[in-house]
Amino acid sequence: MLLEAIYHHPKRNWAFGYDDETIFLRLRTKKNDVTTVYALAVDKYDWDRTRQLISMSKFATDDRFDYYECVVKPTHRRLKYGFLLEDGEERIWMNEDDFTTQEPQNADKLFQYPFLNPIDILMPPAWVKDAVFYQIFPERFANGNPSISPKGAEAWGGTPQKDNFFGGDLQGILDHLDHLSELGINAIYMTPVFKATTNHKYDTEDYMEVDPHFGDKETLKKLVKTCHDRGIRVLLDAVFNHSGRTFKPFVDVLEKGEASPYRDWFHVHSFPLEVNDGTPTYDTFGLEPMMPKLNTEHPEVKKYLLNVAKHWIEEIGIDGWRLDVSDEVDHAFWREFRTTVKQANPEAYILGEMWNESSEWLQGDQFDATMNYPFTYAVNDFFVKKVTDAQSFAFAIGRQLARYPLQAAEVAFNLLDSHDTPRLLTLCGGDKRLMRLAALFQFTYMGAPCIFYGDEIGLDGDADPGCRQCMEWDTDKQDHELFHFYRKLIALRKAHPVLRDQGSITFLEAQPESASLAYERRSDEEVLLVLFNRSDEDHTFELSISEQEWEVAFGESQWSVGPKGLHAELPPYGYAVLKATPVRSVNSAKEVDDKTQSKA
Repeated sequence: MLLEAIYHHPKRNWAFGYDDETIFLRLRTKKNDVTTVYALAVDKYDWDRTRQLISMSKFATDDRFDYYECVVKPTHRRLKYGFLLEDGEERIWMNEDDFTTQEPQNADKLFQYPFLNPIDILMPPAWVKDAVFYQIFPERFANGNPSISPKGAEAWGGTPQKDNFFGGDLQGILDHLDHLSELGINAIYMTPVFKATTNHKYDTEDYMEVDPHFGDKETLKKLVKTCHDRGIRVLLDAVFNHSGRTFKPFVDVLEKGEASPYRDWFHVHSFPLEVNDGTPTYDTFGLEPMMPKLNTEHPEVKKYLLNVAKHWIEEIGIDGWRLDVSDEVDHAFWREFRTTVKQANPEAYILGEMWNESSEWLQGDQFDATMNYPFTYAVNDFFVKKVTDAQSFAFAIGRQLARYPLQAAEVAFNLLDSHDTPRLLTLCGGDKRLMRLAALFQFTYMGAPCIFYGDEIGLDGDADPGCRQCMEWDTDKQDHELFHFYRKLIALRKAHPVLRDQGSITFLEAQPESASLAYERRSDEEVLLVLFNRSDEDHTFELSISEQEWEVAFGESQWSVGPKGLHAELPPYGYAVLKATPVRSVNSAKEVDDKTQSKA
């Protein structure tokens, strides 16, 4: 065994509480380097009666490592533990300090999970596991009240520019909720709706007022209530990393300089506030002078923003916040933010904007989830851009599964495009076959999928401002076949809990230099087999799987079952989801325990 490759850390994604009685343990090894892994689990005060050796299952793999996992339900909510690794005749014990060939005789040198305190556990709101999100850019979704449109607003459907307006508003969203309900949407995320000067509203002028070009508080309250009546949750966008240039405290600093009582609300390097050679004399979002960075360590700034967070939950009834540029804000602020928000609504969803690995924010004290752009990159690289093969894609997904606690993966915000990226159809070069394949993976993977407004009717567009074009409401110009595909896809996800939080995921075929992929989602109640053929030729799957009776749940495929397993055929760019009832063996008690341990 390559001991240098074996890794565990008694925290984060390696040892975490899942609920108030369950601890997950994980271990990394060199790929294909061991045959069996066990966790030695014991209560440090009760060695003789609590000692148990628990089999660990391989729940993920990538190009270099295998990742093993088991579930422990400690008798007294305390845990001391180590690991036993086997490779043929070789047996190695791992404790907190070293590897040894001798079995531990006491708990002194073992790893420790001191106590399973519920307050320390990441417990996202349960409703997110069942959510299908729809992202709306309000200025471009629908113009429901032309009387409040900005002066100079252009005719609906014109060419989007960085600084033009078309008059989209909250009433427009209200007017088109039937479209969302028909699609099957049960959660919406709106980019900022607060008073600002731009069409995107990420330059907040007043955090306590709805932008008058969008409507007012009463309209927003009506929108939220109407959504709730339809079973639709509502997420608003909070821009707490920076304000806008017209934010009154910043205007005061611009006018008074060092004499302003708000000078420490921002990160000022020198006065006066100005831009020298393209670089502001104060910290900003990027190098954008219109967006000065807020000093969230300042007590007055903190008090102001936390009041904002609480106000819109308590007064309007929103169901959570998406947090812009959240990784540039200090962790201490987000910890207080979480406390404030959860006191206002324990079921509120706190979603951070992240473009990279984000486990530091997902330890139970800050966010419930992050925008899963690493997922976006992996899916688009394989299904859309065709720059990776099936094996590389499966490895990328395996790494992501290993990075986060299970409950974080169950509520991750899985998107394929957004207001910050080219649209999915454009990334696909207009090829809707590729778009369907990418969307099918998105909706059959764990986490909450999100559709960017208009994708479902064939809206395209390059990066900002192209991706922010007006929603197409002329039914003659909508792609009804694509809409029907998305509607059936959402219905599939809702009909099968195994596609959400109740099923493991295992890749059954993902070969190097291959464009075909097969994986299963499995629970005690059902098995769904998901097949993709992202190639120009027919593909045949030969899968070793024990179930004998299958039916099509989605898509199309020809299949047969023989002594070696399932034989299935897909045409070029074909896809299928097959359904079966799991085979239960006579050793069902042990198998159920193993499946519980391998859930991921």
